Amino acid sequence: MLKKLTKQGTNLALVIDRPLLDLLKIDPETPLDISTDGKRLTVAPVYTAGRPRKFGAPQQWPHKSYGKPFNKHGA
Repeated sequence: MLKKLTKQGTNLALVIDRPLLDLLKIDPETPLDISTDGKRLTVAPVYTAGRPRKFGAPQQWPHKSYGKPFNKHGA
């Protein structure tokens, strides 16, 4: 997909088409990680909200079974 930058005030903006936003599940509230290797610009969504729900249950069992030694007070 070839895109051109759009002038927005004194800045330039990259407009991302709706189908691509929908595919990546990006909305106006999604934080984006923007990085470069000096030649390419990489924009990736940061999914932090779903990770605790997704991985919370698998973490509970080991914590209940083996968490006591790691508890600061041993309780």
